[in-house]
Amino acid sequence: MTQTAAATSNVTPLKPTAQTTATVVALPTPKKPLFGPRVKTRAMEAAATFIPPLLTIAALLLLWEMLCSSPTASLPSPSRVVADTWELILNPFYDNGGNDKGLGWQLYASLKRVALGYALAAIVGIALGALVGGSTWAMRGLDPVFQVLRTIPPLAWLPLSLAAFRDGEPSAIFVIFITAIWPVIINTAVGIRNIPQDYKNVAQVLRLNPIEYFHKIMLPAAAPYIFTGLRIGIGLSWLAIVAAEMLIGGVGIGFFIWDAWNSSRISDIILALIYVGAVGFVLDRIVALVAGAVTRGTAAS
Repeated sequence: MTQTAAATSNVTPLKPTAQTTATVVALPTPKKPLFGPRVKTRAMEAAATFIPPLLTIAALLLLWEMLCSSPTASLPSPSRVVADTWELILNPFYDNGGNDKGLGWQLYASLKRVALGYALAAIVGIALGALVGGSTWAMRGLDPVFQVLRTIPPLAWLPLSLAAFRDGEPSAIFVIFITAIWPVIINTAVGIRNIPQDYKNVAQVLRLNPIEYFHKIMLPAAAPYIFTGLRIGIGLSWLAIVAAEMLIGGVGIGFFIWDAWNSSRISDIILALIYVGAVGFVLDRIVALVAGAVTRGTAAS
């Protein structure tokens, strides 16, 4: 025990060397990127969506400016249009009484007529389309009549509607209604006829009554077709109201264009046409967004 203790006490402890010493070095914390991969992907998608049309519009404006910049040109250049219509652009909601209103009020009056006529066309068109698509007898009796009536130009109905209503406002709404209803009827009927047989068998097993079958089977299954008809109808409605307002007068974008033509204000006409195109595009996008939300993306966007 004494020798072991003495040997143990005589052992010299090892000094730490460079090889045995563990040096802890603090590594720098990696910096997070300012923009994550999702943000970059969305930015690239947005650029791919917006840059091509912006470049196309810029090229068209440049070509238009080059072709119409000469003093002998019959149409004004874009710079001339902006200079001539600057007050209309800055103040679209002025109201000097009568028909002397800004483009904002003109578009508002036209949109009100379109909203009423289009809503009536959507309700009646879906109901008649469901009847024609769901009943063989209704299809045989009504489809030939619809095919004949839908070929009549919308403005051909205007004199008859003026004779019936004796007022321009309901006449314009009727023209919108008769214009938009045909694509809604036809597409709804096609959608109803294309309902899968499995859906009909499920309805028979569950013993759904006609109202339940209409809400739970017919409408959801035919929704993509219905919204296709509604998108076509909103475009036709906007086209028809501009033409109808040129004839019935009053406040509206169509009458504004006709009045500008009578006053030789070509720049005002071009500005109004730009507004008409922009509003028509927005209306189509609204219906497309509603269709995508209702049909969960099955309707064409």
